[in-house]
Amino acid sequence: MSSFEQILGRIDGYVWGVPLMALILLGGLLLTIRTRALQVRRLPLALKWIFKEEEGAEGEVSSFAALMTALSATIGTGNIVGVATAVGTGGPGALFWMLVAAFFGMATKYSEGLLAVKYRQVDGDGHTLGGPFYYIEKGMGEKFRWLAKLFAFFGVCVGLFGIGTFSQVNGIVSAVNGFVDSKQVEKVTIPGLGEYTLVTVVASLILTLVVALVLIGGLKRIASVASFVVPFMAITYFVFAVLLILLNIRQVPGAIAQILIGAFHPRAVAGGAAGSILVAMQSGIARGIFSNEAGLGSAPIAAAAAKTQEPVRQGLVSMTGTFLDTIIVCNLTGIAIVLTGAWKVENLQGVQITTYAFMQGLPFPAKVSSFVLMTCLIFFAFTTILGWDYYSERCLEYVTGGRMKAVRVFRCLYILAVFIGPYMTVAAVWTIADIFNGLMAIPNMIAMFALSGVVAKETGAFFKANKHKKGKGKRSSSKDQAA
Repeated sequence: MSSFEQILGRIDGYVWGVPLMALILLGGLLLTIRTRALQVRRLPLALKWIFKEEEGAEGEVSSFAALMTALSATIGTGNIVGVATAVGTGGPGALFWMLVAAFFGMATKYSEGLLAVKYRQVDGDGHTLGGPFYYIEKGMGEKFRWLAKLFAFFGVCVGLFGIGTFSQVNGIVSAVNGFVDSKQVEKVTIPGLGEYTLVTVVASLILTLVVALVLIGGLKRIASVASFVVPFMAITYFVFAVLLILLNIRQVPGAIAQILIGAFHPRAVAGGAAGSILVAMQSGIARGIFSNEAGLGSAPIAAAAAKTQEPVRQGLVSMTGTFLDTIIVCNLTGIAIVLTGAWKVENLQGVQITTYAFMQGLPFPAKVSSFVLMTCLIFFAFTTILGWDYYSERCLEYVTGGRMKAVRVFRCLYILAVFIGPYMTVAAVWTIADIFNGLMAIPNMIAMFALSGVVAKETGAFFKANKHKKGKGKRSSSKDQAA
């Protein structure tokens, strides 16, 4: 490893160390208390409102489309690779701490969605712009505009320098190459870049074309594609993961026992380096935050575009993103890995662990199970590319004061980054993206603490008003019947 990569690794370790994770968790705990555990009490209502559009509301896309745009960036490789990395590093107990992070993260995601709609800016033509940069500036005051610009700058960097482009594209091409056995595929030489398989070249060209066609259409096309692809890919993965668990149902109680014991007594399950409660906690919490992005401030950028007049309503819809992403999808992946023992197999890392679990747990030929996982990875990574372009464009729009020419230039650079992604070494780029992603969370979480009172007040007022409306409706109904 070069000295530059070592320096980046140290910075990444500091940024994503215990202080930042504690800040995000404590923020989630505070918001859980101030909303009176709303993520438990109002979850059924939130799930109902995903599919129920609000009539006569302002915004660019439906609440469902806004949620799917946010999920397009969160339901990604982290659900397959991230969970495997967490369990492989911290043992089965890491999955428990991932769920703890998700539970408190639901309150954070609710608050982000609420504040995004409350402080968003809607132009005369219906164009909306909102997110942490606006609830920092408008909620905390003009004197904190520098903090809002800092968040937006980090958001642009995350999208262009790794998580949105290079790492996702590289992951797609690597998955395809792994499935077709790249050793048997013809290679071609690209001037100035080197020798690559024909699969890599063709995959990069097709991917770039498809991404360009979607991005050039703007938010509505991104939301339209996400509204179709995200449910499709999530349901496909859900079906196969549930099938794996049902076919190995006798091993599930033992797997749950390993997860619970591993959370508090890791050495009893994992032993060795993985047998540390701190390692289990750090692995699970870090991967959980990375997967659902609660606290990072990315999802509220999409939430701000929703057609709604009620900040609380959109907050509830946004909250379901963390529930679906981590408590459902990541949990299924984790249980599959634990019950098949894939996490204990030596020399397996990342996606290899999940692939092993699927091949061992499903009754299909290994090639079929591998194909299913590869397909899910491709769709997960593809939608992450779309989601992060939208986030970055909105951040840039805020930084430049709404100069759409700068946004269009950025879009072209983003498409170019997708094209060159398969031919780049992404180790350093991924670390840089991790650093910027963590730095995004700091201004956002400062706002979460500062505006927690606003969240509590809006929440209380909304449900009090709705309770009063229901009460009046019942009294009117009784009078009608008496008449």
